[in-house]
Amino acid sequence: MTLSLRNCLLLRLPLARINSNKMPKARLASKALPSEREITSSEPNPGSEFSSGISVPEVRVFVRKKRARKAVQTSVNELKTEPLDQKLCSLPDIEDYAYGKANRFSELRTAITATEVSSMERKITPLIMSKEAPANWEKVLEGIHRMRSSEDAPVDSMGCEKAGSSLAPKERRFAVLVSSLLSSQTKDNVTHGAIQRLLQDGLLTPDAIDKVDEATIKNLIYPVGFYPKKAINLKKIAKICITKYDGDIPSTLEELLLLPGIGPKMAHLVMNVGWNNVQGICVDTHVHRICNRLGWVSRPGTKQKTSNPEETRKSLQLWLPREEWVSINPLLVGFGQTVCTPLRPRCGICSVSDLCPSAFKEASDPSPKGKKSNQSKKH
Repeated sequence: MTLSLRNCLLLRLPLARINSNKMPKARLASKALPSEREITSSEPNPGSEFSSGISVPEVRVFVRKKRARKAVQTSVNELKTEPLDQKLCSLPDIEDYAYGKANRFSELRTAITATEVSSMERKITPLIMSKEAPANWEKVLEGIHRMRSSEDAPVDSMGCEKAGSSLAPKERRFAVLVSSLLSSQTKDNVTHGAIQRLLQDGLLTPDAIDKVDEATIKNLIYPVGFYPKKAINLKKIAKICITKYDGDIPSTLEELLLLPGIGPKMAHLVMNVGWNNVQGICVDTHVHRICNRLGWVSRPGTKQKTSNPEETRKSLQLWLPREEWVSINPLLVGFGQTVCTPLRPRCGICSVSDLCPSAFKEASDPSPKGKKSNQSKKH
C-alpha cells in the first residue's frame, strides 16, 4: 500500500510541472512590469487526496500578471500659458509643429494688432530704405538747380500744382486733382488751358461737374489726351467726392488711388500739394527718363534701367533724402522740358554732362556730310 501511494505522487508531480510550463507567457514591454504575485491554491489539487484521507503537499505555481494596455492620449488643449508678447515676433520652435501645436502658433500670429504692425513697419523701414546713393549725385543736383534758376520751363507757370492757386483750400484741392487727371499724356500748356476754361465756366467744383452734361465737359477739356474717357472719369470723381467726402477729395493715398483714372504719380502729387502730406515722390515720364539717364535708379537686384515710372519712384526713394522728395519733380520736369529733352537731348549746353553716363550717347545731330551723301544718292 505504501509503495502504490508513492508511485502516485511521482506521477502527479510531473503532471503539475507540465501544466505550469504550458501556461501562456506574458509579452515583454519596454517599461518594467509589476512585481510577480505568488498565487497559492486554497483548494485541494484534484487527485492529491485519496479515499484513505491521506493529504498530498500543496503545489505552488508562480504566474505573471498581464499588464493592461493603456491608450496614451495627448491633449492638444493642455498647453502652457506663455506671455503673448514673447511669441508674437518669434519663429516657431520645431516642437511647435508636433502634437498639433502648429495651430497655436497660427492663433498667436493672427493676434497681432494693427498698432503692433505699424510699429514693426517703422522698425523695418530703415533697413529697407538703405541703398547706396549714386556717386556725385549731390553735384549733379546742384548743377541742375543752377541750370533751372531762371524757371523758364512750362512746368514753372502751368504745372498741375499751379491749378487753382487763387482758390480756397478745399476748392484748390479739387482743382489740383482735376489738373492731375487731365495731365496724363498731355503737355502742360494744354492741361493749363483746359483748367482755365473749366474755371471760367464755373465748372471746377464737384457740384458743378456733377450737374453738367458730359458733352459740355468734353468740349471744354479738348484737346487733352483721351479727353472722352477723362470726361467720364471726371463725372465719376465728382459724384464720389459729393457722396463720400462731403464735396472734398480723399485725404489718403489709398483712397485717391481708388478714384477712376488716378494713378500713383497723380495721387502723390495731390497728397503733396493738396494735403501737404509727403508720402512719396511724384514721378512722371520726365523724372523717369532723366533718372535712368543719370544712372540713379535700377531694377531691384540688378543694374538694369527701370521700365516704368513706378519702378523709378521705388528705386529713387531708397536713397534720395526725404527733404528732396517734393522739389525733385518740378526740378527734373523743367530740366527735361528745356535741356534733357526726350529726343536729341542738349548735352552740349548741360553743365553736368561730364558726370552723366549717358551724355552724348543719344544725341544724333545729322552732320553736313551725311546730308550731302543723302542728296548724292537721290541724284
